[in-house]
Amino acid sequence: MGTASEALLAYLHEHIPLSARMGTRIVEAGPRGVLLEAPLEPNLNHRETAFGGSVAALAILAGWTLVHLRLRAEGIEARTVIQRGDVSFHEPVEEAFRAHALPPDPSTWSRFLRTLARRRKGRVTVRVDVLCGGRAVGGMNAAYVSLTISPEP
Repeated sequence: MGTASEALLAYLHEHIPLSARMGTRIVEAGPRGVLLEAPLEPNLNHRETAFGGSVAALAILAGWTLVHLRLRAEGIEARTVIQRGDVSFHEPVEEAFRAHALPPDPSTWSRFLRTLARRRKGRVTVRVDVLCGGRAVGGMNAAYVSLTISPEP
């Protein structure tokens, strides 16, 4: 893991403590996509598979991280939160699992940036695939809202 990924992981662990407790690690992170991974053990449920809340949390975190990194790449300081998420589970998660956030298409991202510039608030939808053992086992479509941060006077 490079220095940028280490700094990002430290940021996530400090500002979103659940990410540390889940054992989250960054596999890949950049404006073109974010791939996070979590081990099974700290995320177990009573059936010895991953707790659905942990799977959903990793997916939310991957989507949030993608929006955060893309805004930073654009030079935009903003606070981003999830507004809503539709998570689906197709199979039990029986080992370490990953969440792969995919960037929105360019026209959707451009519209988001224009709205953010005009209104200081914008919403964008991100698709996240949940993977386990190299297979898609679930997914999420999530809307994130960003509010630009005013520079200090």
